[in-house]
Amino acid sequence: MLDKAVQQALRPAMTRAARGLVRLGVGADAISVAGFVTGMAAAAAIAVQQFTAGLALLLLSRLMDGLDGAVARATQPTDRGGFLDITLDFLFYAAIPLAFAVADPAANALPAAVLLASFIGTGSSFLAFAAIAEKRGLTDTALPGKSFYFLGGLTEATETIAAFAAMCLWPQWFGPLAYGFAALCAITTALRIGWGWQRLGACAAEGVESEKRPQRGQF
Repeated sequence: MLDKAVQQALRPAMTRAARGLVRLGVGADAISVAGFVTGMAAAAAIAVQQFTAGLALLLLSRLMDGLDGAVARATQPTDRGGFLDITLDFLFYAAIPLAFAVADPAANALPAAVLLASFIGTGSSFLAFAAIAEKRGLTDTALPGKSFYFLGGLTEATETIAAFAAMCLWPQWFGPLAYGFAALCAITTALRIGWGWQRLGACAAEGVESEKRPQRGQF
């Protein structure tokens, strides 16, 4: 929900930083990998209950996640880079709830499992629509700089990072925070399913849909 506004606010600073990195010969893929490694370090710190260090590493990881896209736009975006970025992002998002479960299994295992299950809904609806949108030639006018159709919702990257940060600041409240965010993820999933169903239906009515229609369960 907040991604577009946050990206627009940060874009000038990110663009300046990206230009400096390009001059130093740093590529977007290298930043993606460095951001992922930093994110995994954040998860490791959380797992051993070093929550302040985990928060710092988490925020640094997401800064790198923003920089890789800026560097790609300053050079030449590639499908390979887009694939790497989104794959590593989803692995990072899964690692943080798991880390809280490891930190305190008795208190956190169930809410972490519920949160991870809700991520399946947001992730699958997000990626399924992106795959079909690419096949249909649909373009995203809200976030045109993305490598794929970016289907938004209540729980985008900004809200997810804010939730993770709150969990690091108040780890004793991980359960309520996880359940609350999982509920928002469920709403996002329902909205995406409804919007995607209507959008693809409209495409079919307008003759945009290709002749080779995917079979049920193909995506």
